[in-house]
Amino acid sequence: MTLRVLDPTFDNDQAVQATVSRLPSLAGRTVGLLDNGKLNVDTLLDHVETLLRSQHGVGTVIRLHKSDASRPAPEDVVRGFAGCDAVISAVGD
Repeated sequence: MTLRVLDPTFDNDQAVQATVSRLPSLAGRTVGLLDNGKLNVDTLLDHVETLLRSQHGVGTVIRLHKSDASRPAPEDVVRGFAGCDAVISAVGD
């Protein structure tokens, strides 16, 4: 029988990810809302969209849907957010 030992320590040679600067304002911006397909997420996103438009002056809201909450969004959904200045991914339930 072979014994396999795994090393759970952090490898410090990971690639560094660049961060994006915070938007100074959402006024006039395009914001994407991703529905993860769970129950009540549409109600949550309706409320978020109302707040974005009324309190932050968001110009355009793009709402897209993924059918499975446990998997990443398909490439076509990700591409659908290409023109967005910001994207919010929501979880229902």
